[in-house]
Amino acid sequence: MRVFVTGASGWIGSAVVPELLAAGHQVVGLARSDRSLAALEAAGAQARRGTLDDLDVLKDAAAESDGVIHLAFKHEIAFSGDFQGAADADRRAVETFGDVLAGSDRPLIIASGTLGVAPGQLATELDGHGATAAMFGGPAGRQATGEVVLALADRGVRSSVVRLPPTNHGDGDNGFMSTLVGIARAMGVSGYLGDGANRWPAVHRLDSARLFGLAVDKAPAGSTLHAVADEGVPVREIAEVIGRHLDVPVAAIPAEDAGEHFSWLAGFLGVDSPASSTLTRELLGWRPTNPGLIEDLEQGHYFRSPSA
Repeated sequence: MRVFVTGASGWIGSAVVPELLAAGHQVVGLARSDRSLAALEAAGAQARRGTLDDLDVLKDAAAESDGVIHLAFKHEIAFSGDFQGAADADRRAVETFGDVLAGSDRPLIIASGTLGVAPGQLATELDGHGATAAMFGGPAGRQATGEVVLALADRGVRSSVVRLPPTNHGDGDNGFMSTLVGIARAMGVSGYLGDGANRWPAVHRLDSARLFGLAVDKAPAGSTLHAVADEGVPVREIAEVIGRHLDVPVAAIPAEDAGEHFSWLAGFLGVDSPASSTLTRELLGWRPTNPGLIEDLEQGHYFRSPSA
């Protein structure tokens, strides 16, 4: 199968590409820079220059492929204040793919998130749909795009949405966990909010990559899939591991000081948003085999000196 992948050189994509190649697929990745192009070719994939805004490029690449995995998202503008702009670009790309793939029964798999699907409850693949969706803030736009993708099943697209937990960890991760480690190092204290009992779901990025590969091969049309290994690690437990490795105290940060201490991370860190992947495991036979979040943190790579 010839699979077109957006975000192919990103944190998740750079694990998905070798997963697909190892399964015997041919991969064409969207490359928005010479560096991305070189990385894709070095991995054994083909590259197509363009960005999410180049809708003609997306259209042609999808038309020439047997399936599409859409991982790219404008995180740089989303987390600098324009989440809506990022969500709008995402929607346009998805609509372009849907028009091309309609009536073909070819797969279209997109990445979404578990965060905020059912705050305070164990979110399952059945939650967060239609009028019952429990969405908040910026993520609502991206989750709504996921609903558009699922509806493509009625137009003859083998569509599925892979919801990723907020942390896809591993050596080289520059996301939430590395940010939290950096804050603890800079502030001299490893902090958490409230009593730290709120739950943080996670998965190793190699396990989430495996799920995208399974989705391409056999996910039924209209599937919602959860790439979740740890349903919810208490944030205080995470803070304790960080504190021990950095040799700094572990403490609750008062709510009124959260913004100053955690910066943009404050809005996410206090959310209790556990998620289950039971239905995904039953449907596709997916089984995480890589280290869980705490075990991965204990390996020490998150605590290397920034100058290393």
